[in-house]
Amino acid sequence: MKQKTSIAFVALSWLALVIGLAGYIIGLVNATMQLNEKGYYFTVLMFGLFAAVSVQKSVRDKAEGIPVTDLYFGLSWFATLLSIVLLIVGLWNATLLLSEKGFYAFAFILALFGAIAVQKNTRDNLNASKTE
Repeated sequence: MKQKTSIAFVALSWLALVIGLAGYIIGLVNATMQLNEKGYYFTVLMFGLFAAVSVQKSVRDKAEGIPVTDLYFGLSWFATLLSIVLLIVGLWNATLLLSEKGFYAFAFILALFGAIAVQKNTRDNLNASKTE
């Protein structure tokens, strides 16, 4: 029997995603950097979210016996790691305070975690409702 995810975990997953996204984007809106820099950081965030959800889905598909090509699986991992590296390189070279750099890094990781958890919960609850 497949059990639905608890409402508390679903809510906290959404909360992590919203807080991570909101914090990162509010930080970008209020930053004194040029628009092209803001665009870079925003693109890295969106790329990272897509890549992290793609990794979660491909790992889950493999675990459930759903065919996933090695190419897609590898590209998902590569894209996730690349988004993290791009954020690190961007922050390393940015003329921001160390506290601001840390803020962006933690908001980015929180948003990635939230996206993965939301996708996992959605799939778990979909699978649980199929077995009822």
